Amino acid sequence: MSLYSTMFLAFSMSSDAFVASLTKGASLPRRPSFIEALQTGLIFGTIETITPLLGWALGLSMSQFITAWDHWVAFALLCLLGAHMMHEGLKSHDDTAQETAAPKRQPASLLRLVITAFATSIDALIIGITLAFMEANIVLTSLAIGGATLLMTTLGVMLGRAISTVVGKRAEVLGGLTLCGIGIAILVEHLGLLSG
Repeated sequence: MSLYSTMFLAFSMSSDAFVASLTKGASLPRRPSFIEALQTGLIFGTIETITPLLGWALGLSMSQFITAWDHWVAFALLCLLGAHMMHEGLKSHDDTAQETAAPKRQPASLLRLVITAFATSIDALIIGITLAFMEANIVLTSLAIGGATLLMTTLGVMLGRAISTVVGKRAEVLGGLTLCGIGIAILVEHLGLLSG
C-alpha cells in the first residue's frame, strides 16, 4: 500500500471519531481547554491504533482459508463499511440533533469516552482484517490511523461548539466514499483491469 493510500485510509478511519468528538465538544457547557481536547484525542487515538492490529491478527488466522479470493473479501468489507458510514452520515438532521442534545444534561465521563472510542473503532478492526490480505505495513498503518484519529478528535472537541451543526456527519459521508474507492481500487488492481 502506498503512502498516499495509507494516509487516505487513516483519515477515513478517523471520520467517525471526528463526528463523535464534534458532538462531545458541542455538548460541553464551556469551551474546552486544549489539554481536555488532547486527553480525548489520546483515548480515541490509542484505541484506534490497537484495533487494526487486533483485526490484522484475526485476518492472518483466516488468511490460509481464503487466499484465493482475498481481494474480494477486502473489496466487500471496505464497500460495506463505506456504505454503512455514508448511511450514518446521511441520517436525517433530527437524528443528529437528538444525538447532540442528549449529552448536554450529563458531561461525558472517562468510561463513556472509552466506550465511544471502542464503538467508533469497529471499522478500524475490520480494516485490520482487510490489511491481513494485502501487502501493507500493519504497524505503520495502525500508527497512521491512531495519529490521524488523535489529531481529528482533538480538533473535533475544540471546534465542536462552533462547527458541529455545519460539518456534522458530512465527514462520515466523505470517509465512506473514500473507503469504497479504496475497495474498488484493490479489486481493479487484483483483477488486472487496468493492465495493458
